[in-house]
Amino acid sequence: MFRSFVIALGLVALAGTGASRAEEPVDTVRSIIQEQIAAFLRDDAEAAYSFASPEIRGKFPDKSAFFDMVKRGYRPVYRPGNFAFGRSKVVGDQVFQEVLISAPDGKDWTAIYQLVKQPDGSYKINAVMMLQSAPGPAI
Repeated sequence: MFRSFVIALGLVALAGTGASRAEEPVDTVRSIIQEQIAAFLRDDAEAAYSFASPEIRGKFPDKSAFFDMVKRGYRPVYRPGNFAFGRSKVVGDQVFQEVLISAPDGKDWTAIYQLVKQPDGSYKINAVMMLQSAPGPAI
């Protein structure tokens, strides 16, 4: 159910017209995503978990449970080959960020991150929706 909600919310947010391009939160969010992916690549569960929102921490109350969930359900994020940032959208205190991932197995993925602004002004990752992308034309 949670994944369905995130899928619907993410698609609505990214499909909207007149996307807000407030650069500050987008730059901050991109930095957070890069830092979390770097933590995954180093197998640094503590650092990776530090970027999770209170809602995610409520579902995965310790770094080991969180790390295991990511390894099983979000393998392209845990071990990306290459990745690049796509579209972004700011909606109130939330930022939706597309991340285009080329996984080591050769499959292409789009991860849509939802980050939520916290009371202290920081942003935390609240959800990630994974969509397998169709391969592009051969070059």
